[in-house]
Amino acid sequence: MASQSQVIDSYQHLLRQSQRMLEFARQGDWSSLVLEKSRYLVELENVTQCERRLGVEGGDRARRACLLEQILELEAEIRSCLLARRDELGRLIGVSRRQLELGRAYRSDVPVGPDGGGM
Repeated sequence: MASQSQVIDSYQHLLRQSQRMLEFARQGDWSSLVLEKSRYLVELENVTQCERRLGVEGGDRARRACLLEQILELEAEIRSCLLARRDELGRLIGVSRRQLELGRAYRSDVPVGPDGGGM
């Protein structure tokens, strides 16, 4: 059976995982980020179940709150990196579409269908 200190240790582990996820996001290592996030979610579920059984008391509550605050700050930074990446991918998709449309417009051998695609 888990103890109060194990719950706090688990939150510290979540914090370290969040730090790794932020580093992956900053590096643009999206596959490692996704892998670490899946591990994080498993650990989070374990912590949540353990905490439901044990609760958190006194000083542990303050320590947990501090750890959660740090985790949430890291999550906000990760989200910011992900939004920037989403915007970058959106721009790249737009450029690719324009290049495809230009290529089609300048090629007379490929008929263009009503939906803009080739027939």
